[in-house]
Amino acid sequence: MARLIRNGAIVEDHGPEVLDLEQWLAAKDRGSRAVVLEPGESLAPLIEHIEEIPLVLVNFPTFMDGRGFSYGRELRERGYSGELRAVGHFMRDQLTYLSRCGFNAFQFEDESQLEAALESLADFSEYYQASVDQPLPLFRRRAADN
Repeated sequence: MARLIRNGAIVEDHGPEVLDLEQWLAAKDRGSRAVVLEPGESLAPLIEHIEEIPLVLVNFPTFMDGRGFSYGRELRERGYSGELRAVGHFMRDQLTYLSRCGFNAFQFEDESQLEAALESLADFSEYYQASVDQPLPLFRRRAADN
C-alpha cells in the first residue's frame, strides 16, 4: 500500500479507484471514484460535478510544469472541498506553495522522502501574499489587528 502525506500526516493510501478524466466522465458512479488531471486538460467538465468528487489527483509530469498549481487554486476557488493530491514529479521545496494553492495531499514517487517533506510543510510561519489558504495579505491582516 502506498504511503503519502495527507492533511499534515503520513498515512497509507486507502483512496478510491482512480480514473483519467475521460474514463471518469464516462463512469456512471463518479461519486465513488477519483479523477486524475493531466496538464492541458480542461477543468470545465469537473466544475458541474465538483461536490461529488471525493479525490482529485493533479499530475506534475516535471517539477518545472506549473499548470497543476493553477488547477489547485481554481478548484478550491470554485468550491472543491475534497482531497486535492499532487502526484508525479514535484519537489519537496514546492510543498508550501502547493499547499497555499489548496493541495492537502502529496504522493511522492520516492516514499523515503516523506519524513523530510512533512517537516518542510512548516518551513514558513507567515506569508505576505494572499492565497487560497490565506485570502488576506499580511498588511491587511495587520491592519485588522490594530
